[in-house]
Amino acid sequence: MLARTPLEGYPTDGDFRLDSSSIPEPADGQCVSRTLYLSLDPYQWGRRRSGVEQVGDVCHGRTVSAVIKSRHPHFNEGDIIFSTHGWQDYGLTGSGISTFGYMLPRRVEPALAPISSALGVLGMLGLTAYAGTALQCQPKAGETFVVSAASGGVGQIAGQIAKIYGCRVVGIAGAQAKCDFLQQSLGFDAAVSHLSEDFADQLASACPDGIDMYFENVGGKVFNAVLPLFNRAARISRCGLISQYGNTDGLDPLQTWQHIGQAVFDQQAMTIHSLFVGDYVADHQKPFLEIMSQWVANGKVKYREDLWTGLEQAPAAFTAMLAGKNFGKTMIAVGDDPTLTDAISHRRSDGNILA
Repeated sequence: MLARTPLEGYPTDGDFRLDSSSIPEPADGQCVSRTLYLSLDPYQWGRRRSGVEQVGDVCHGRTVSAVIKSRHPHFNEGDIIFSTHGWQDYGLTGSGISTFGYMLPRRVEPALAPISSALGVLGMLGLTAYAGTALQCQPKAGETFVVSAASGGVGQIAGQIAKIYGCRVVGIAGAQAKCDFLQQSLGFDAAVSHLSEDFADQLASACPDGIDMYFENVGGKVFNAVLPLFNRAARISRCGLISQYGNTDGLDPLQTWQHIGQAVFDQQAMTIHSLFVGDYVADHQKPFLEIMSQWVANGKVKYREDLWTGLEQAPAAFTAMLAGKNFGKTMIAVGDDPTLTDAISHRRSDGNILA
């Protein structure tokens, strides 16, 4: 749970504490379930810094869990469900329990894909990538699509979607191993490390025809290198600005980002989309799940999970993710996954999943 607020900068020792309590009992219309996977996402830090979460609150987080006792009309004991239990071993779902707005609890089907994918490629993360790429940027074959934080949970999916649409896809990542993964495993046309001294020059070389679409996850110096390469009528899906989430200068990252880019936006008659996945759930979640399930099944979309084991690891994993040290979608394996079989258990041999 949250140990102190307000918070400044990035997480430090003492921002979180591990507490214990008894397993809750479900009331009428509720079920209690054991958390199996916990999703860690950059937006969670904004909730904590802004005061949405108060000292003593269970830290917010999306979860996949197994129902152990039910008085719920739709969920039975043994069901695997997606919910929003937060950073805890057990949680209640149903009547009187907050669902964080648009993310309603639902049953997860193990036969469709590994159940952890409900927090990633077949969850809000995948819908975010789909909404920003396919719906906002509307890619056309032959165009150049650039995505920052490209080896992260959203970035890796966004780039592959653009590739399906026939685009030249350029990923921006950190470590060379991440860049190699993007090209060798995911089929990106090029990958550039923002850690390189000549990063801007490398990016320009990777985009000889300029940039038609940009999926923004980072901001800062990465955005500064992208900015002069935009073609006329380029489109941006602004998903996040993770490099700015720890700022202590008091400036609004969104306003700063907009101010830096405005002259180019106007000159190139660009379209800027602010991406909030909740806007796309009602109309697009069902068709998204259908098409993404097909893409995953036929190998057109692959994904990597940065999996940590044990709820006590959540603060360290969360801090590493915000610092760009994750490799794929960051999540915690809180409990033993009852759906794992020998056929797929090898995918966890190095702490990551590569499907």
